[in-house]
Amino acid sequence: MPSKHVPMRRCIGCMESKPQEELIRISLWEGKLTVDAKGDAPGRGSYLCLSGDCLEAARKKKSLIRTYKGKIRIDEAEALLDQIENLI
Repeated sequence: MPSKHVPMRRCIGCMESKPQEELIRISLWEGKLTVDAKGDAPGRGSYLCLSGDCLEAARKKKSLIRTYKGKIRIDEAEALLDQIENLI
């Protein structure tokens, strides 16, 4: 029996590809950033490892702003990263 396909996604912090279930999804929908706990929210998604190192790397590199091509403000990105930090 063939093995089941595991979707891989790239973390915006460490830039490593990992199974989708090991990452947290961040969604941008109608100009609003949200943490997508279920992984099925509409909008453009990006993924982040659930580790403090990846969170700090994403913050330092301003990965969210680059990922969403300037459609969000720095304070919005920082607020979302703080929210994720509280989850970790």
